[in-house]
Formats: sequence, C-alpha cells, structure tokens
Amino acid sequence: MVREKPSKNLAVVTGCGSGLGRSLALLLAQEGWPVGIADINREGASQTLKMAKLLGGRGDVMQVDVSNPAEVEEMADYFFGKWGKVDLLINNAGIATAGTISELLPEDWAKITHINYLGTVHGCSSFVPRMIKQGGGHIVNVASVAGMICLPEMSPYNSTKAAIIALSETMKVELAEHNISVTAACPSFFHTPLIDDMKATNDFQKDFACCAFNYARISSAQVAEEILKAVKKDKLYCIPQASPRINWYIKRFNPSLYHGIIAKLIKYNIGKPFIMWLARRGWV
Repeated sequence: MVREKPSKNLAVVTGCGSGLGRSLALLLAQEGWPVGIADINREGASQTLKMAKLLGGRGDVMQVDVSNPAEVEEMADYFFGKWGKVDLLINNAGIATAGTISELLPEDWAKITHINYLGTVHGCSSFVPRMIKQGGGHIVNVASVAGMICLPEMSPYNSTKAAIIALSETMKVELAEHNISVTAACPSFFHTPLIDDMKATNDFQKDFACCAFNYARISSAQVAEEILKAVKKDKLYCIPQASPRINWYIKRFNPSLYHGIIAKLIKYNIGKPFIMWLARRGWV
C-alpha cells in the first residue's frame, strides 16, 4: 500500500451508507476532511463517497461489519496504513429493536448488542492504541438520548445506548492523559432511514416510531452539525434536541420520581396515548 501524504484532519465514520452516518461524512467532506466511509452496505457507502466528491471532498470506502472485530481491526489497519493517522473516529453504525421484555427473543438481544454496543467497543479497541501511538485524537460514540431517559418497550435499544454512554464516560477520563477526547452523541428522533430496518414486536411501537421519525423537528444533517460542534468544543455529551435535553435534566434531579410517574401513566393506560401525542408534535 502506498501511504498518502497526511492531511490536516482525517476521519473514519461507520454506518455511512445512509442517514446520520452519511450526513456526518458529507459535512466532514465539506469542511475538507478526507473521510473513511465504512458500512456493511458497500453500495450505500459508495453512493456516499460519490456525494462527498460532488461537494469537493475525497475519501475511501470499506465494507465493514462492525459486529466482527476482525473486520474492524482490518479497517483500522487499512486507514492508518494508508493515511498514517486518523484524527477522528465516529462509531455510528447501529440498528433499532423495540418491544416488551416478554415479547423479545434472545436472538433479538444478541443481534442489537453485537452491532450497537460491541460494534462500538470494537471500533474503540482497534483505534485507541493507534491514536495513543500517534499522540492523540477524538472519538465520537453515537449513542442516543434513549440511553438516558429509557422510554418503555425499547429495552434492547435503551440498554445498548446506555452502555455506549457508560463506555464513553469511562474513556473520557481514561484517555485524557493520551490527549484523546471522547464525545457521546445522544440525539432523539430525527429524519433518518433507521426505521426502515427497525424490528418492532407490536403495533404500538411501529406506530410510535413512524410518528416520532416523521414528525421530528430536526434532520440528520442538523444532528451531524451539532455533533461536529460538540467535537470542536470537546464536549462529553451532545444532545441536539431541546425537549429530550429537558427530560434528561428532570430525570437527573429525581430518577425515582421520573420513572415512577411514567410507570403510573403506563399502568393506568395514559402513558401510551400521551407518548403518541408528544410524538405527533415532535417533542420526543
């Protein structure tokens, strides 16, 4: 492999075939970053690269299954070998699964855990040693506000995203001496094709997800902008939307009261209609 002359900033983004990953790659390309575009869907990743080139950017595509640690390690070898360094890693690849704990199957838990959580772990495990060697870098782990406020009937998704937040908080402290910064991106619902592959075990979750995504007040491009702003300001948390940010503050003030109220609303059949009402107004 012929090593390219390093640019000032170089980034690798997983889950770049569509949605937030694509928006992040395009925004980075606009800002002059060469981008490593990784996705399990090579066709989608290649389309992202074409779009980036139209914006004057450049980069390279790799087909990567983040749930496979060997493929992630190969990705790190490739981009560090080609560029000599990687300044920014964005662990974005993920899926969504919804349903009650009584309806979900072990394989549902295994799949989302291997992609969402372990996929992020694999990225960090492969890139951090190389970033330490190069003298620093920045890692963005795309979690979700779902990992903070834990809406009902989303236990697999909530759990994996909460684990990513805990991982990010640990890394923020652990890697400070190596000049490696960490940001946990925690958006709520926004316009994204994530819903296209979402598994839901009941009609309520399907209807809720459709409303939440379709009535969202923010696009993937706007979320990408907020994430890169957080990177530049070296923020640990990035919660782009105001309403979820308020809910998080309320929960932090009194977690037992927060979840107790939601439990009562669900118990007396008020919770689901209320959540749907919020979703139709873009407030979730």
